[in-house]
Amino acid sequence: MAEQRKKKVVRVETAASKGASGRTSAAGGSGDATEPAPGWTPTPEAKQQATRFRIIAGVLWLLAIAGEAVAIFWVLRQTPVNLWLLIGLTVVIGALAITGSVLWKKANRLDPASKQDTVRFFVQNQLGAIIAVIAFLPLIVLIFTNKDMDGKQKAIAGIIAIVIGGGAVALGVDYNPPSVEQYTEESNLVAQLTGEDLVYWTKSGSVFHVCADVPDVNKESQDNQIYEGTVAEAHAAGKDRLTKRWESEAVNYCGYSEAEVEAVKAGTDAPASDAPAQTPAEEEPAETPAAN
Repeated sequence: MAEQRKKKVVRVETAASKGASGRTSAAGGSGDATEPAPGWTPTPEAKQQATRFRIIAGVLWLLAIAGEAVAIFWVLRQTPVNLWLLIGLTVVIGALAITGSVLWKKANRLDPASKQDTVRFFVQNQLGAIIAVIAFLPLIVLIFTNKDMDGKQKAIAGIIAIVIGGGAVALGVDYNPPSVEQYTEESNLVAQLTGEDLVYWTKSGSVFHVCADVPDVNKESQDNQIYEGTVAEAHAAGKDRLTKRWESEAVNYCGYSEAEVEAVKAGTDAPASDAPAQTPAEEEPAETPAAN
């Protein structure tokens, strides 16, 4: 049984809301939506924002590598080496690399790669970690092999570079990378279950849901609103994925039967409630002539 909803549902409108981009068409219970949706595509707004994030991330990464070059070809060649300048540059390089990685991950959630292209999928999702290695590994090696620094200076500068560089690599890794296949599956699932590509989320949440009556979206929030939109629009709003509890939510709060949920999980349309009664009715006329 659905809970009494107290929050306002706000429809998210984008240029793609009336088009086919990022949408899955399905007519719930009509039986004519058995074909899977084409590959998921981002909304024009999401594509544009992802491009902007990637450009900014690229600039930040170039600045990080430029900072590394300054540290290697200028600071480490001074006699004596300016330790505090070296440490300051290391911190700046780390901040630039990490900020770039954060923006790059956001872009990948707006416009993910496909798993079909294995190399591109890996590079696109782990590029932040790769850049961090490029920005720090040569610097760390040259710090410890520098002949103009004593052991104490090498230890201080080297440990700081290892800690910051290790953090940049760890934050650059995407441990659960998004994919076109994931988003396509979510769009198909929602459309098969509900008959349309509409999901629900809150501004502070990280996932989206199949109806507006689930407890998670009805908890008190700062703006006290539930947002409604397509799967593409949910991802454009920064939501990572469909909730893993969609099956229990669909049955307990959204008014769907376990049979409908199981049908969707099996990759078929949710059965109409009167389907069992229609089958025998259609078979009876065919049996009568056979008896004569």
